[in-house]
Amino acid sequence: MARFVGACPSCDNAMVVRRLECPSCGVGVDGRFDAGPLARLSREQLSFVETFLRARGKIKDVEEELGISYPTVVARLNDVLIALGFEAGEDPREAERRQRVLDELSAGRLSAAEAAEQLRALGSRDG
Repeated sequence: MARFVGACPSCDNAMVVRRLECPSCGVGVDGRFDAGPLARLSREQLSFVETFLRARGKIKDVEEELGISYPTVVARLNDVLIALGFEAGEDPREAERRQRVLDELSAGRLSAAEAAEQLRALGSRDG
């Protein structure tokens, strides 16, 4: 059985479900059916969600299964959240850069003015 994909492979617009059919007896129902929010996800996003659920949300297990880093797992999760219409958290790469600046400041390798300038530069890239 083919797996449903929510976006048209040709133009990337949303697909519409028009017919439901019982695979056992062949009874079919025609109409317009809501495929639900998961139909908005790309194949890659849906595959990530399946892995995430199999790992019961344990990011460490997702990292190991997919062979990707923590920031990449969080970035993919944020992409899924956005595709589903939810707000995503801060990009983990930006949080990591911000933390590096603060660590440099704390260690005395940056002045307060230099740290403020770097943090402002990071903030201007967010928008």
